[in-house]
Amino acid sequence: VQLQASGGGVTQAGGSLRLSCVRSGRSGSYDMGWFRQAPGKEREFVAAITRIGLQAYSDSVRGRFTISSDNAKNTIFLQMDSLKPEDTAVYYCAARSGQHYNSRQAADYGSWGQGTLVTVSS
Repeated sequence: VQLQASGGGVTQAGGSLRLSCVRSGRSGSYDMGWFRQAPGKEREFVAAITRIGLQAYSDSVRGRFTISSDNAKNTIFLQMDSLKPEDTAVYYCAARSGQHYNSRQAADYGSWGQGTLVTVSS
């Protein structure tokens, strides 16, 4: 499975960005997630969505970020609103064989995209 993330960029605090992640390669049922890693920090969970649309969010982004999927296009999205400087990080999409429940653990995901940088200025 290959993952290609895009949509990162630079915005001011309070702004919005929309990330996309396209999955290709082996077909099947996959649960997907977004993680992020800020400079000097460990990779952390952001949001996840199962094959059937069940969503999960970290406390830090709940209410501001929305994860969604277009299964026909093998694509997931992360709509990020009300961005804060502390959201600055490289964002990674990840995939795992469909378990139909969300995981917040990076170790549970077997495939990772290359990352896209999000920078939020104050």
